[in-house]
Amino acid sequence: MKKLVSFFVALVVFVLTAILSVSAQSGGKTLELTYPSVILKTEKSLTVYLPAEYEANPEKHYPVLYLLHGAGDDHTGWLQKGLARTIADETIESGLCLPMIIVMPDASGVGGGPDGGATKNRGYFNQPDWHWEDHFFSEVIPFVEKTFRTLPDRQSRAVSGLSMGGGGTVAYAQRYPQMFSSAFAMSAAVGGLPRGYANTGSPLSFLEGASPAQIEAMKSVRWFLDCGDDDFLFDANVDFMRLMREKEIPLQFRVRNGGHNWDYWQTSLRTALTFVSIGFATESE
Repeated sequence: MKKLVSFFVALVVFVLTAILSVSAQSGGKTLELTYPSVILKTEKSLTVYLPAEYEANPEKHYPVLYLLHGAGDDHTGWLQKGLARTIADETIESGLCLPMIIVMPDASGVGGGPDGGATKNRGYFNQPDWHWEDHFFSEVIPFVEKTFRTLPDRQSRAVSGLSMGGGGTVAYAQRYPQMFSSAFAMSAAVGGLPRGYANTGSPLSFLEGASPAQIEAMKSVRWFLDCGDDDFLFDANVDFMRLMREKEIPLQFRVRNGGHNWDYWQTSLRTALTFVSIGFATESE
């Protein structure tokens, strides 16, 4: 009887070990990389998610989503608080999105602030002596496309982000529509920007003053805004949505129950992954 019990215990341990092993192999992995920035004159870091199949398919190249964090966080925020790796694994495995590379850059700036995050040079736009926007397009994207097996074309590149990163998402897709097929902004800071940002108006003011050519270019981007009905940025998002409609720029706008928090953004990320995947899979006009 003891031998029989021991056999079943050993069998259960073997099965559980096999399950855990398969689970570990089936999920994607994340890397934290440090690289030198000539523009910012310092080293910067970013976190990269690689889908589970990446290493097993050495000849395959993948689309890229640039996922921007909010104020008070850095390149680890989406991973640690937003559960980006788990959500990406689940969404890919369920077939609701394509396998993709997700790049999470660091726009936290330098120094400390009362909220525990950096305040000096924080954000996605150019400031005096800190040209983060130039850094993103001239250094981050080329570094990613040189380091990983990406599909380095507009159709295979998308941008998304929350709060401050949502504002960055909208601004980048407005000013560089030739770079992104889709833009998915969550609880986006689309209103006024803090003082000190060089040559940068808010996404709302950019849209208000956009030329006919800029408006036409923005129509080539697939747009999605998602904001909770209890979010303090809700009114600005509604204003932006109305102005997009006035300019006849197609936009999906979703309002759900929720506020400015990670519970809301974790759900948004699942929708974002599906949305940008459709853009990746859609042929350019």
